[in-house]
Amino acid sequence: MNTSRPLEKISHNTLFREGDIFVLFGELFGRGYATGLLEQAKAAGMDVIGITVGRRDADNTLRALTDEELAEAEANLGGKIINVPLMAGFDQDAPEGTPTPTELVNEMTMDTWQEHKLDWDHLAKCRELGTERFKASLAKIMEQLNDMIPAGKNVFFAHTMAGGIPRAKVFMAIANRIYKGRGARHMPSQDLIDSDLGKLILQNFDEVTANSFGHLLEASKSIRERIEADGGQVRYTAYGYHGTRVLIDGEYKWQTYTSYTQGFAKMNLENFAKAAWDNGVKATVFNCPEIRTNSSDVFAGIELSLLPLLAAFKKEGGGAWVDGIWQKCQGLLKDDATVEDMLQKVSDYQQDDAMQPFYNFEAWPMQNSAAQVDKTVGTSQEIVDLHKNRKELISDELSQHVVAATGALIFGEASEPAAPVLWLDHDMVAQSLIQSN
Repeated sequence: MNTSRPLEKISHNTLFREGDIFVLFGELFGRGYATGLLEQAKAAGMDVIGITVGRRDADNTLRALTDEELAEAEANLGGKIINVPLMAGFDQDAPEGTPTPTELVNEMTMDTWQEHKLDWDHLAKCRELGTERFKASLAKIMEQLNDMIPAGKNVFFAHTMAGGIPRAKVFMAIANRIYKGRGARHMPSQDLIDSDLGKLILQNFDEVTANSFGHLLEASKSIRERIEADGGQVRYTAYGYHGTRVLIDGEYKWQTYTSYTQGFAKMNLENFAKAAWDNGVKATVFNCPEIRTNSSDVFAGIELSLLPLLAAFKKEGGGAWVDGIWQKCQGLLKDDATVEDMLQKVSDYQQDDAMQPFYNFEAWPMQNSAAQVDKTVGTSQEIVDLHKNRKELISDELSQHVVAATGALIFGEASEPAAPVLWLDHDMVAQSLIQSN
């Protein structure tokens, strides 16, 4: 993809009504984008159906939720959950009596991981098993789901699966060096990409983030055909990330967090949407702005792409609500710091020489550099230090609003989407929030 296509107008729901079906394809955990979209579906009166990734016992066996776990998950979702474990990825799969990919990764150490070679024939068998397991469970889920969707209803499938990092201590140590390491502790992200460990992780990212969307599109075909034959419509959305336009020196310009290792899988996710779109299926990947979530916290400095939203609020019209947000954010800073001080630090960071090579859309996802990481992590730490409490950050406040805005933008656009891949940039996010408040 040579250019990013931004969402250019705010649309409103004209399709989904009370009693239609909203399917959350990914279990709801903690803070994240999905909550904003889910709230829109509930506000429209849709019936919510979810799935579960299941849980693993001590012996690594994947199982369904217990009655207690199911009740808790359904209360959290606000809907019914089809209790068939649908764990994407193959990091915990292996032929009986052989090691899983995660167990193989756990044999690595900080001293050996770059030279450590993996048995790719074995890993191919693990991947095949994981895919077969996923598709078999998905078929059972679609069978149950079909019985839960009455005739004449519209259906909204919201894909939320992402990630795929093996749960191995060595990778967390490596991640800290790559995404947070400065000076002597810096580790080039290219070193990970070039290693067998990196190649394994990229494969698992593909299975979790991208291929799961392809499997959903394929497995739900019979439901889609039945719904459409009854006069209803079906929509698919997925959450992408491919950089965002934010205010840089007074203009909206594309930028990205570097290095975003999942970027390769996110592009594959876009390809599934484009292929479906070409076949007449309304499937859209929405590339969302950067926010702080439980999973994104590993990426030190990701909030530097979020903070310019405060300036976008003013550029897009301001008003009493915007003034209130600025005042609330000011209250989170130390007495000798101002929001303007913080935004100036972000501006200086954006325009620093070390950052200029990374404003290259066609080269995305680029690997990091020592100077870039030093500037990103250093600026992030300086901005955290402006706050009164390191656990109450402006980036957390803004993240909540971005989640609400992306939910509204996606739900509104899904009625009649303009393209298979759309970018939700800071101008649309700010306009949406100002209008709704």
